[in-house]
Amino acid sequence: MISKQTIDKIFSTIRVEEIVGEYVQLKRAGSNYKGLSPFHDEKTPSFVVSASKQIWKDFSTGKGGTAISFLMEIENFTYPEALRHAAKKYGIEIEEDQREISEEAKHAQTEKDLLYKIHEVANNYFQEILWNDEDGRSIGLSYFKERELKDDIIKKFQLGYSPEKKNAFTAYALEKGYSKEILEKSGLSIFPENAPAGVDRFRERVIFPIHSFSGRVLGFGARILKSNVKTAKYLNSPETEIYHKSNVLYGLNQSKQAISRKNACLLVEGYMDVISLHMSGIENVVASSGTSLTTEQIKLIKRLTENVTILFDGDNAGIKASFRSIDMLLTEGMNIRVLLFPDGDDPDSFARKHPQEYVEKYIENEAMDFIDFKAEILLRDVENDPIKKAEAIRDIVKSVSFVQNALKREVYLKEVSNKFGLSEQSLFNELDVQKQITQNQTHHVQQQQKEKAPPKMEIVPPDREKEDPFLYDVLFMENKLVDHMLMFGDIVLKRRNENNEEYQITVIEEILHHFEEEQYTFLVKENEIIVNQVREGIQKDELRSGNFFVSFMDEEITTKVVDALIPMDELENWASRNIYPPNYGDKVADQIKGDVLLHKYRYIDYLIKETAKELDHYSNSDEGRYYDLIKKITLLKQASIRLSHIIEYSPIKGIYVDRRR
Repeated sequence: MISKQTIDKIFSTIRVEEIVGEYVQLKRAGSNYKGLSPFHDEKTPSFVVSASKQIWKDFSTGKGGTAISFLMEIENFTYPEALRHAAKKYGIEIEEDQREISEEAKHAQTEKDLLYKIHEVANNYFQEILWNDEDGRSIGLSYFKERELKDDIIKKFQLGYSPEKKNAFTAYALEKGYSKEILEKSGLSIFPENAPAGVDRFRERVIFPIHSFSGRVLGFGARILKSNVKTAKYLNSPETEIYHKSNVLYGLNQSKQAISRKNACLLVEGYMDVISLHMSGIENVVASSGTSLTTEQIKLIKRLTENVTILFDGDNAGIKASFRSIDMLLTEGMNIRVLLFPDGDDPDSFARKHPQEYVEKYIENEAMDFIDFKAEILLRDVENDPIKKAEAIRDIVKSVSFVQNALKREVYLKEVSNKFGLSEQSLFNELDVQKQITQNQTHHVQQQQKEKAPPKMEIVPPDREKEDPFLYDVLFMENKLVDHMLMFGDIVLKRRNENNEEYQITVIEEILHHFEEEQYTFLVKENEIIVNQVREGIQKDELRSGNFFVSFMDEEITTKVVDALIPMDELENWASRNIYPPNYGDKVADQIKGDVLLHKYRYIDYLIKETAKELDHYSNSDEGRYYDLIKKITLLKQASIRLSHIIEYSPIKGIYVDRRR
């Protein structure tokens, strides 16, 4: 277990804007940062990071929390895994708590944990073989040296080698205590009936580990070096619980900072394309790893930049792949340029032939926007055939139809109009046709999926607080008072007692005194937990406000606290428009006093209604209890009338105030 001292050090060292910034392209917005949600498809940024409060809030999904909870959410880390990842990033040494761990806890590893662990073990094993085994050096390392890779690049990408012996790694892993079941599920080993000892999937191949965004090994790609063997040149890990090839981009972990810094991403096909460009000093590059580009992969890039340059081989397969990728990238709102290398070259060979500056200038000068690129390719063999030319233009307009932004679509169509000397109206007509075709195809696919899906039975629970206005009002004020405790808890207020003597009290103490005076029963479980924690803090001479709760490992509590600390209006950067509305909490002293009185008033009305319900139960059975309830209602109504005379809304201040002031 990680010691409390280490956890405290991690929380005090890490910066939420730095950790989130590795996954989301953040832009300064007043005192905060804003970006597109990494958890939800959106066009308008609703993801806010507060550097001063060290928390984040995603208004599109309602999620929020600390840097650690963000890592848990986006990487599916456990709490300890997120802490260890953050500690590694900031160079913090992990101290383990030496108290005895229960046997149950020791065996509480999930299958997913074991899959991550066995891939880590395999990755270290393959690297060890490459550098320190005789065959590894003479075969695997020699191959990488022939490809002109330097030691630092080989180590940066953690390249390795799997030896010729058919079960070398399998035997090694079994000896370390890993089960056949987990080795088989990982795809690292195969256990056919005729080989009960197991067979290594990647034997006699050089190894390319495939990392997650955060750097965990998810799977492997492996290349065979013998040319006379009838088997696939490249072999990849099968789909597992932790590895889904359509959700992963090779090199993203090593390239994400350069992509974010340059605000541009180069998209290539293969492992060696990425590695060779890195070696030449061009690091903002990722590969689709030989698979067709997917929407999930595009969204990974979009977290960091909307600018993509596709670098493909100049063969027919490369051209076909680039056409499909263009339409998918346009659908996701990306800005695209395309570059096909000269015949016989790919990014790997081109980067090894030329110095960095030449390669960078070549990409910058030769890459075309998708309209020029498609025009050049589609019009190669058209000559003077008007039918073929019309088909080529229709294909270009089809790509434009995938652009989601109306302004961008119009700009692209003007470009097509100028390029081919066609009227804009005819192009807009064709655009409407292509959009309709796309919509019909999408509708057809959705309809098929709907027909295949089993019917759903939905049970919607009644929304009681909306049906009961008295309950809604008291819930609203209960939440508001707890939010005040979280937001302004340690602020000291000046008050006067009945003898007009001035005294000081914190926001937390004043609201807590109100709850205790009313013997208030909380209607929201999370509020009760927070207030009980606040009470416990006061007993220990601690004022526990918002910052104390943001690191709570309770999703409901964390979400509530973040909601209080980053209110909805922080989505807007009013100052950029020269609008300066009053800040939430500018009139804390008056606001707390007015809201305490308003909560008291709402609570009394709620109690009157609840007590009136009880009357029906005792009208015929218990006369004494019946009249006690009548008396209670009378007293409550008198209190409600008194309060109604002293509470008023101040439109100037925008809050309820005590008119006796």
